[in-house]
Amino acid sequence: MTDRTHTIGVIRGDGTGPEVVGEGLKVLDAVRDFAVTLVDFDLGADRYLRTGDVLPDEELARIAEMDAVFLGAVGDPRVKPGILERELLLKIRFQLDQWVNLRPVVRYPGVATLVPSHTEDDVNFVVVRENSEGLYSGAGGFHRKGTAHEVAVQESINTRHGVERIVRYAFELAASPARRGKLTLVHKTNVLTFAGDLYQRVVDECAAEFSGVETDYVHVDAACIYFLDSPGRFDVIVTDNMFGDIITDLGAMIQGGMGIAAGGNINPDGVSMFEPIGGTAPSETGKGTINPLAAIGAMEMLLRQLGEDEAAAKVDRGIRAATARMKSMRAGEMGFTTSQVGDLVVEGATA
Repeated sequence: MTDRTHTIGVIRGDGTGPEVVGEGLKVLDAVRDFAVTLVDFDLGADRYLRTGDVLPDEELARIAEMDAVFLGAVGDPRVKPGILERELLLKIRFQLDQWVNLRPVVRYPGVATLVPSHTEDDVNFVVVRENSEGLYSGAGGFHRKGTAHEVAVQESINTRHGVERIVRYAFELAASPARRGKLTLVHKTNVLTFAGDLYQRVVDECAAEFSGVETDYVHVDAACIYFLDSPGRFDVIVTDNMFGDIITDLGAMIQGGMGIAAGGNINPDGVSMFEPIGGTAPSETGKGTINPLAAIGAMEMLLRQLGEDEAAAKVDRGIRAATARMKSMRAGEMGFTTSQVGDLVVEGATA
């Protein structure tokens, strides 16, 4: 053990969230050569149903003191949709200014996907989604609600500050040794002529500073086609909040499904939160059938954000070894339980 130490907040979440979080923490324990203090937060559906609280200010203040946060998933059929999502997840993202949503789209060895012609080299890109503005900012309202003449307005808020920092982050990532030097803006500039124009102008201006990065533009609907037809054209994608939310789910499907997809909500100068992209799958709770690889991948991202690149590389090696052996990404489908998948990752990571 070194003298390095990190404090990691843990939100185990609802449904199968605690199961996949447990596997992620098991892998963390196997690969680390540094000290870790885990701080559990009682947040999610059970707390809300028990107390009526979603995220009290004092709990948010405690989260802000962590080095990073590891989240399972939240959502429960007993709770009206939108309560936990907006008052817990979005509140954390906005209040802690986690303005980058980072979604690697990677195909691992042995993973069956809906597009069998894709190879591992074809599916290897990153989506950089603006995470603090756009349609998710909550601006808008109702007029004459409940009447035949009701009007619902949902506004997309895009600031120069917000757009420039996400575009610059994407350029820096594209220029890094880990990527291939290409950035693609995905938007709808022919229809969204204000927000889209702002994004395109900022990309054009930043491109002058990053002469080694090739730039491209693709309409969001065309991007969905290219994800299926020729995903190899993408390296780093930068896009707004809503479009990023939509295309990353499609990205998950071409990498093997929601059980594979991991993501991070990142504040480069503050506290970042990492999570599996899939939901809570309440019908699978306690059955040992949920795939933990997305949560384990989220742990890999968390370690990289903390600067623990060696430990993160071990996790990546473990995931690849596990998928190559499993030949299937549905835990339980070929005799693998949730826990057994975690054990395979540990075995591969520590070999």
